[in-house]
Amino acid sequence: MSTGTALAVDPHVVTCTLAPRFEAVRTARDFARTALQHWGLMELFDDVALVASELVTNALRHAIGARPDPSDCCPGEYDFPIQPTPEGRLPIRISLVHRAPQVVCAVSDPSSIGPVAREADFVAESGRGLHLVESFSRSWGWHPLGSGKVVWAMFEAEPAQGGGLDRRVEIGGRHRRSA
Repeated sequence: MSTGTALAVDPHVVTCTLAPRFEAVRTARDFARTALQHWGLMELFDDVALVASELVTNALRHAIGARPDPSDCCPGEYDFPIQPTPEGRLPIRISLVHRAPQVVCAVSDPSSIGPVAREADFVAESGRGLHLVESFSRSWGWHPLGSGKVVWAMFEAEPAQGGGLDRRVEIGGRHRRSA
């Protein structure tokens, strides 16, 4: 489960610290649902929830570095071997920022290694997450932090223009990386 949700002074910026457990992905989706409902932007929920799930999963798998064998545990019961930061915080956080006409979903983790999109292998069981992030968001990227990194995805929060066309199709996904 999450350790809690904090509402910042700005009601358009919300953050949730996630415990390094498998259920953190579900917690991230629930967090996104609550924030988007509060902002009246439920039409974005499916896209934001999918991207949030992928970004949190990547943080759990790659940044934390634990890949337990499913036969060793039951989903939701396995704790990753990670300790709180020196400040006492758990290392994975999801934030949603609503600045009309955009919503940004950002996930921070303790690894300084940036995400790398692999060649799409549609037969493999994993490895397509960043392709999904690119497909369902307007743009995405990552930035190093003093300790770790943040991976973000941006969504258009305004209604589609011009006969119901999806702006994501008109604009297309753009990917930026920082070093």
